[in-house]
Amino acid sequence: MQTTKRAKLWIQTLSVSALLTMAGCAEMKQAGTDVGHATRDAATAIGHATRDTTKAIGHATRDAVNSVKDDLNSAE
Repeated sequence: MQTTKRAKLWIQTLSVSALLTMAGCAEMKQAGTDVGHATRDAATAIGHATRDTTKAIGHATRDAVNSVKDDLNSAE
């Protein structure tokens, strides 16, 4: 009889432990998802800012070169 009570207690303890662990896994998964999404959003913002800055520099450089070229052609 004593062994049966211990076995039942052991099974109940394992069941509760498993449930707590699974609940913790879900919370950790959600936290990981949140971190992943924040990282993705930050990387996207940085990428877009870099693209826009590079585009602006390229256009300004092109306009400056064309201006110098026009000045040289009009001087001839």
